[in-house]
Amino acid sequence: MKVYDSDFGEYITRTDSISIYSSEALTSTNKYKLNKCSVILLSGLRLSRTKGANMELGDAIYSAVTTRYFSNEPVTDEHLHKAFDYARFAPQGGNRQPVRFIVVRDQDKRNQLAELYRGPWKAYLADAQTGDINIGSDKAARLLRNADHFADHLEEVPVMVVACAHLEDTHPTDTELGRLSVVGGASIYPAVQNFILGCREAKLGASLTTLLCLFEPQVKELLGMPEDAATVAHIAVGHRTKEFPTKLDRMGLEDIVFSETWGASTYG
Repeated sequence: MKVYDSDFGEYITRTDSISIYSSEALTSTNKYKLNKCSVILLSGLRLSRTKGANMELGDAIYSAVTTRYFSNEPVTDEHLHKAFDYARFAPQGGNRQPVRFIVVRDQDKRNQLAELYRGPWKAYLADAQTGDINIGSDKAARLLRNADHFADHLEEVPVMVVACAHLEDTHPTDTELGRLSVVGGASIYPAVQNFILGCREAKLGASLTTLLCLFEPQVKELLGMPEDAATVAHIAVGHRTKEFPTKLDRMGLEDIVFSETWGASTYG
């Protein structure tokens, strides 16, 4: 069993029996928070700290918010190691593993990426402010303000991770349907999401964008990418200036899950 050590900011592993009491019953100064209860350390109890203990999956999913405000604290390869390890185990067709990642820390390269990003972002922002582009939230003004701050300070984010893919390995099955082909993304974006969840576990904020894919030729030249690789996403990664939230703004299950036919809510 693991309990959270607020002194060290880490989870510690319980290796002996303990008793759980309400906070009113505590008399010892050796106490550790466990949800809304606390635990008293009994005689002979041994607690060992678990370095970088894993988060519960649900906790990561529910709190992996898009980060717009980053500190300048460095992000090391070790910080990112587990996130990339999670990414490589994402599902993809035929185990062809088409996704690659490029970690960009060089300031000049980050400056160039940020400058490319701001052009289409400012155009998007103008359309969103006039209502030509719909923002799916009643907090649109705040979301746009935060996103604009992100754009204006993108080169200051410590790491830009460029997600790439060999598209010939995605095997899309919807190219003849007369609409935008999206199925190939099923072999790409699960890896990106796994990476983002790994960042959350490492207490790193992340912001996923695809605007820079508009400039794929320039990005490929900047990063020395091969001809047969495509840019599929860019993820800004760094330490947050605020705590992670505990709940994100999403539609309810009654609005997105149907039984047998569209609109017949499963959980309504």
